[in-house]
Amino acid sequence: MRDILIQIAYRETESHDELPSEDRMLLDQAELALESAYVPYSHYRVGAAVLLDNGKTIKGSNQENVAFPSGLCAERVALFSAASHYPGVPVRAIAITAKSEDFPVNEPVTPCGSCRQVMIEYESNQGSPLRLILGCETGKAIRVEKAGDLLPLSFKEDMLRK
Repeated sequence: MRDILIQIAYRETESHDELPSEDRMLLDQAELALESAYVPYSHYRVGAAVLLDNGKTIKGSNQENVAFPSGLCAERVALFSAASHYPGVPVRAIAITAKSEDFPVNEPVTPCGSCRQVMIEYESNQGSPLRLILGCETGKAIRVEKAGDLLPLSFKEDMLRK
């Protein structure tokens, strides 16, 4: 038996102003997406914005349902919408942010495991990394260069083959 260490590198900022302009713009779009969140149960709004290689930006927000877990995360709403409107167009980046009606969100929000797995599928299919910009109410942000860094032991297509 041997021990293996998994590490990831990411960049952290104290203010959105420290981000490159493209990332800042995308995070601004994710913040706008917060308004369309349907969160009558958690009161926790999540907004996402996807930047495609063709320059288009697609927004998504979390959509809850009384029959939990029938709702959908903002990240998947945005990614699935982008893929259905622009099939085959690679995703360059996704920005995600959150705001709660009950407490301040002081740290950058990270995607759930299901969303991470979906992002890895997009990276795999398009053959290029999907950059993540993770924000919060205080202005802090985290930038991760590829979704695979957030889920290093992900389930992959070749695992289904004999």
